[in-house]
Amino acid sequence: MTDYANLPYRPCVGVMLVNADGLAFVGRRIDNREGDWWQMPQGGVDKGEDLREAALRELWEETGVAGDLVTLLSQTREELLYDLPDELIGTLWGGKYRGQRQHWFLGRFEGQDSDIRLDAHQPAEFCDWRWVKPQDLPDLIIPFKKRVYRAVLSEFAELI
Repeated sequence: MTDYANLPYRPCVGVMLVNADGLAFVGRRIDNREGDWWQMPQGGVDKGEDLREAALRELWEETGVAGDLVTLLSQTREELLYDLPDELIGTLWGGKYRGQRQHWFLGRFEGQDSDIRLDAHQPAEFCDWRWVKPQDLPDLIIPFKKRVYRAVLSEFAELI
C-alpha cells in the first residue's frame, strides 16, 4: 500500500487566457464524460523546462493558439497546490503524485476565435470551448480545484 501523503506534487503550469473583452477561455476535458466541468489550459512542466515556455507549449497543445498570438502579462507570485481526491490518487499520472503544484500565467489573446483549434495536437485535451466571465470560473471547475481558481482570479483581477 502506498502512503499517498508522502507522494510529491506534479510540477505544472496553467494559463488564464483572456480576450479583448476580458473573458477567459475554458475548455471541457475530452476525458471527463461524468460531469460538466470546464477548465483553463494547464499541464506538466518537463524537467529543466522554463515555466513561461512550458505555459506557451501547454497552451498550444491544448488550444492550438500559437505563442505569437499571446502576450503573457503576469505570473502568480507563489506556486498553488492542490491535492487529488482519494479516489484519483494512484490512478492519475501513473500514481506518482498526490496532486499538482502550479504556476499560473495571465495571457492576453491577440488572435481571432478561428485561431483556436482544439485538434491542433493529438490526442486532443478538450472537446469544446467557450469564453466566460472570469468570476464564473470557480463555478465551472471540478470541485477539488476551486481554491486554486479563486487564488488565480484574486491575483490577476486588476490585470484582466
